[in-house]
Amino acid sequence: MTDATSPPLILTFAATDPTSGAGLQADLLTFAAMGCHGLSIVTGVTVQDTAGVEGMFVMDAEWVEDQARLLLEDMRISAIKVGVLGSAENVQVVAEIASDYPDLPLILDPVLASGRGDPLGDEDLLGAMCELLLPQTLIITPNSLEARRLAYHDEEPDTDPELHDCATRLLEMGAENVLITGTHEGTASVINKLYGVAGLIRSDEWDRLPGSYHGSGCTLASAIAALLGQGMALTDAVREAQEFTWATLAGGFRPGMGQAIPDRFFWARMGEDEAGQ
Repeated sequence: MTDATSPPLILTFAATDPTSGAGLQADLLTFAAMGCHGLSIVTGVTVQDTAGVEGMFVMDAEWVEDQARLLLEDMRISAIKVGVLGSAENVQVVAEIASDYPDLPLILDPVLASGRGDPLGDEDLLGAMCELLLPQTLIITPNSLEARRLAYHDEEPDTDPELHDCATRLLEMGAENVLITGTHEGTASVINKLYGVAGLIRSDEWDRLPGSYHGSGCTLASAIAALLGQGMALTDAVREAQEFTWATLAGGFRPGMGQAIPDRFFWARMGEDEAGQ
């Protein structure tokens, strides 16, 4: 039995990122920043820096399953966040685990490539994700590139599909909600849209920040998971997670020669005057 004083426990399936900008480490930082305790299932180990991914060792599916089952039998988990899985076999294992815990909200961040474009999943993984995981997903959080690739993974449209059509197809595949982020759309501002079975639920517009960031998608999905794990309603969690993510990017830092990293503890470094506002 979980101690009554325990913070919400959020479980993440993700590959490691030694920069802590994205991946498993980014998830844990985000959970902690939002008052939750993170539990981590390692799906792969990457070799990467802030510029890109040089390689990834994918964890065997049995190891992924054993890691998760032991924790789920020991602790009362409040939400599950899924990031890089690395193989179709790992997708299948996570889908089987999720089906045994249908009451837990599942937040899917379909990371298909690094910020530089390094592939993190093949067509078999995409197919398994759409067939096995989407029907169990409370909310999927693709960027526009990921949304188009997932929605049309089994065909090649002549032109870039409209994002609302992508959302419709992902909903038809079984996702309950789809949040498509507009970072890659080249618009003056970043527009993120949340869709449900009834259509567009909300649209949020954010100032486009200069530069590029490593781990913004991980931060957003993990923040949503943390807020849902605390009992917040979905639409409110989506809005508050966006506010948090934007603030981490606005306070981001560039520790290497590549992309900047979100500062998930920006509030801990605010000046006294700013903190008191």
